[in-house]
Amino acid sequence: MVSILTLTGIGGAMALALLLTLVISPGFAELEDRAAEGYRARALTALADFAAMTEAMAREQANAGPDRSMRASFAHALVYRRAPHGGWASQHATAKGAPGLVERQVGIALDRLNLEGLLPSGHSARFYLPVGRNVMAVALAENAEGDNHVAVVRRLTGDHLSRLLGRPVTLSPAVSINFDIRKRARWIDIVVPIGGADGRPAAAARFEVSREVVLLGRRVLLLAAAASILLLVLLLLMLRRALGRFVLAPLDRVERHMQRVQSSGALLPFEDGHSRCEEFSSLGGSFNAMLSQLKDLRERNEIQSFALGRSESAVAVLHNVRNALAPLATILSQGGGQGDTVRRDLVDRAFAELARGDVDPERRSKLIAFVITAFEAEAKARDEVRRHLAVGRDAMRQTLEIIGAQQARAHERPALERCDISDIVARNAIIARYAQAVSVGFTVPAQPAYVVANRVILSQVVGNLLSNAVEAIVATGRRHGSITVDVASPSGGRLSVRIIDDGEGFEPAEARRLFQPGYSTRTGKSGGLGLHWCANSMAVMGGTLELRSAGRGTGAVAVLTLAADGELERRTELAA
Repeated sequence: MVSILTLTGIGGAMALALLLTLVISPGFAELEDRAAEGYRARALTALADFAAMTEAMAREQANAGPDRSMRASFAHALVYRRAPHGGWASQHATAKGAPGLVERQVGIALDRLNLEGLLPSGHSARFYLPVGRNVMAVALAENAEGDNHVAVVRRLTGDHLSRLLGRPVTLSPAVSINFDIRKRARWIDIVVPIGGADGRPAAAARFEVSREVVLLGRRVLLLAAAASILLLVLLLLMLRRALGRFVLAPLDRVERHMQRVQSSGALLPFEDGHSRCEEFSSLGGSFNAMLSQLKDLRERNEIQSFALGRSESAVAVLHNVRNALAPLATILSQGGGQGDTVRRDLVDRAFAELARGDVDPERRSKLIAFVITAFEAEAKARDEVRRHLAVGRDAMRQTLEIIGAQQARAHERPALERCDISDIVARNAIIARYAQAVSVGFTVPAQPAYVVANRVILSQVVGNLLSNAVEAIVATGRRHGSITVDVASPSGGRLSVRIIDDGEGFEPAEARRLFQPGYSTRTGKSGGLGLHWCANSMAVMGGTLELRSAGRGTGAVAVLTLAADGELERRTELAA
């Protein structure tokens, strides 16, 4: 829980930082853009005001006439009048002597202008004109009569714009500037074009503005993010401490108590005098009530388990005894149904006739052959009876072993020993062959395979599985079938035995239910405890039992898995 809260807090801090970035940064960036545009607009306004003042001076001079002296405001301006022959002459040169270099350069630049296109009749015009390294604000004016043309020229310097903008401004040729606003890490370069006579920029005013707004926004963002993250960290620490004190510590006490109950097996009540939380007090009360009910249920379960255990044990013993005695019923029924193989009266008559001396040789030889055949048939019948009796003796011995070992297994785990499972399969296959009146072909392993198990219990399990396989073949309605038993090579200290039959099989969905007490795939069969007992017996011996089938009519496979011979000794050595 603490880890989840920590991760949630980290995610929340990142989301909050991202939100602040998305909100604060664009706002300060917009403010910076507005400030930059404001500086640029102020620069354009200053350039327009400078040119407009020059134009006003030109109109005043044009209407005043050539003989009127200039006012003091014209001290930093150059005034040119157009001569009758079309050239421009400096009024300063007329009044004070020969024109200087700048005046001559301005006069040459004015002579190159298209006066008719720039100055309509009775109007004025203003623009900027590059003259050498200087940028001049030029204003042209014409009086109403059209006989007086005046040009007022004022030099524009960076100081003029610097005083207006409060920023250092430099003037440069327009061809060297290819941007309006360019942002750098800490400064913004702003370029304002200065319009010329033909409408194209004659020069450019360039100045820098500090990115104080964005830098301030970044600082605000960092402070806000840091404060938010610090607040989240403090909240998480307080929440973690609160969880540890009011939730985790009481839960730890409950867990330790449950571990004590689990290790000791005693249903001790939970007593907690440290917790002041009403919820955990209620939880402790509910837990104690559950323990009290569990104790009562345990006592009832022990009584019922004892009775049920005795009942299931008795039913299992009867089931195994029934399987062991089933071949005896078949053998006795077969023996009772057989009559004498040779009629005794015919043998007596043959002996009487041979005792007479008047029997011809051919008749005598036939009688002798008949008697010999009769004795041979009688010997075969006696051998068959002996073989049946041997099978019945094995079945009785197995029955007695089941009954004799039941008392010892009632209170202790069965002793494990080295067993040859191939021999156990072969013996039970002989007995299972007589379990039903059908012809069943058995294929059993010829090589010995040794496992660690209880010989009597393993023999009962194998006998039960073989009997079930024979019953599955009988359930198909056929009079014959086959059962194959193969033993796989040991792998990982375990050995697997497969019992494969071609009986009726079962649906794969029924595989888990086959081991439930009382369940059977055949509706007409009572009991259903055989497989349940077999699975429990295999588990007691440290093995497993698994049943597989692809569906009805496809047969079934029973897989027994036990510890291979030597595994028990190796475990003992490792434990030592």
